Amino acid sequence: MVKAYPSDLPSDQFDLLGDLLPPAKPGGCPRTVDIHAMLNAILYVLVEGGRWRALPGDFPPWQTVYTYFRNWRKDG
Repeated sequence: MVKAYPSDLPSDQFDLLGDLLPPAKPGGCPRTVDIHAMLNAILYVLVEGGRWRALPGDFPPWQTVYTYFRNWRKDG
């Protein structure tokens, strides 16, 4: 990521949460997205109150971010 946002999760806090995030699903394509950037994008939408489609361009594509959010929410 190029720009820092107030909603960004610092690296030391992400390291604490890293073990709680689900691993990539077996048998599929290897994960190509940075999970830290993904989590920062989700936090950006939730904290700033924006729309998924209005994510700044330095985050992963909004469709990818929303899919991760939706799947993690479904999985609990």
